[in-house]
Amino acid sequence: MKVAVIGAGGYAGGELLRLLTQHPEVTECVAVSRSQSGRLLADVHPALAACGDASFLDATPGEAARGRDAVFLALEHGESSRLADEIFAAEPGLVVDLAADFRGHSRFVYGLADVCGASLRGARAIAVPGCFATAAALALYPLARARLAAAPALYAITGSSGAGAGPKPTTHHPARAHNVFAYGVLGHRHDAEITEQWRRWTGRDEPAPRLVAHAGPFVRGIYLTLHARLEQGGDVAASYNAMYAGRPFVRVRATPPELTHAVGTNDALLSATATEDGRELQVSVAIDNLIKGAAGQAVQGMNLALGLEETAGLRLSGMYPC
Repeated sequence: MKVAVIGAGGYAGGELLRLLTQHPEVTECVAVSRSQSGRLLADVHPALAACGDASFLDATPGEAARGRDAVFLALEHGESSRLADEIFAAEPGLVVDLAADFRGHSRFVYGLADVCGASLRGARAIAVPGCFATAAALALYPLARARLAAAPALYAITGSSGAGAGPKPTTHHPARAHNVFAYGVLGHRHDAEITEQWRRWTGRDEPAPRLVAHAGPFVRGIYLTLHARLEQGGDVAASYNAMYAGRPFVRVRATPPELTHAVGTNDALLSATATEDGRELQVSVAIDNLIKGAAGQAVQGMNLALGLEETAGLRLSGMYPC
C-alpha cells in the first residue's frame, strides 16, 4: 500500500510518518513539506532515524497524491481547503484531513473512529476530529440519551505540542513552564465541532456543552474532565463500560486515569464516577493529543476505510515515566 503525508514537517506530520513507516500494510510512504523539501526526515524528526537517508519529496501536492492508496493532509487550518481540488484531481484512494477545514463537510466523513467507526468503512474522504473535540466526544457520547438537568461542563488542559511546531509567544518555554492559563474563552475553535456532534447525537437543539481549555506546563497530552447533573438518578456510569465494550482503543477504568499513562499510545483512558444517588457525574479522559487526537486517529480511520485490521500499526506501548 502506497501512502503520502502532505504537510509532513510539523508535529502531527512527524507522528504520521512514524506510524505509517512502521505500519504492516504500508510498502511506500512519501513525505511532502514546502518548508523542508530536500531535507532528511531524521534531521527534522529525530524519532525517524531508522528511515536512514529518506528525505522530504520535492513535489506538488497533486504529484504526491497521484497513485496513492491514501493521502494524509497535516496542514495548517485553511491550507487543506485551498489544495483540495488539486489533490482530489489526482484521484488517490482516500484523503484524510487532520485540519478543521472539512469537519462537517458533506464530502467528508467525520472520523471519530471509536464512535463512528462503521461510517468510515469504504469512505473516500475523512475529516479527523480536533484533539479537544476527540476527548470531549468520548466523554459526552454515552450521555446523549440521558436526562440532564443542564448542559455538561467540560474542562481540559493540553500540552504545548497542540499549538504546532512553529514557535509562538504562548508556546515559548518561559511562558509555559510552571504555568497554567485558560485560552479561547467562550469561543474555542473546537466549541462548534463539539456542539455539532452533541446536537446530532441528542437530536435536540438545546444548550450544548461549553469547553474551557487550558494550556499546561507539559509537552504532550490532553486531560479532560466532564461534570454533569442528571434529572433522575441511575447507573449512568455503567453505561460507559457498555458503550465502549469491545472498542480496542477506549479503556474504561474504575478510577480517574493519569495523563502520562496515555502518552505515546492511541488509547483513550476514561473513568466515570457518580454520586450515591446517581444524579451527579464526573468523567475523566486522558489522551495523547498527537496520536489519539491527531495522527493515530487518522491511521485508525484509514484502516477502517480501506478494510484493514482496525488496530494495524497502532498497538503502541506508552512511555512511563515520561
